[in-house]
Amino acid sequence: MPIYEYRCPKCNRKTEVITFRVSEEVRPVCKHCGNEEVKRVPSRVRVRLSEETRLERLADPSRFADLDENDPGSMVKWIKSVSREMGDDSGEDFDVDAMMDEAAWEDEAGPASAGPEPDGSDE
Repeated sequence: MPIYEYRCPKCNRKTEVITFRVSEEVRPVCKHCGNEEVKRVPSRVRVRLSEETRLERLADPSRFADLDENDPGSMVKWIKSVSREMGDDSGEDFDVDAMMDEAAWEDEAGPASAGPEPDGSDE
């Protein structure tokens, strides 16, 4: 099945159109804003992997070598790589800025904002 990708100049997001035949006429429309004046872009080659292979690749310790759980940028990069490995493309809809803002807010708020202590006290 051919997959065609289009980029919308209005909202700058990608839309995929899947057809059953190459001969099938495609009338692309941006699924995000409805713009009909989208431009076709080259698609990435996709290779199907079994779920077992994908899980083995995710369990590879080298995937965690650059991971710093205290660095939001590092976490975003890791989440994107896991998402791609599982077949989800979170790239454009993944709000990195919001995640960074939230991480900064948590740093400023400190551990007291995490909620009550396990023993029930608010210290």
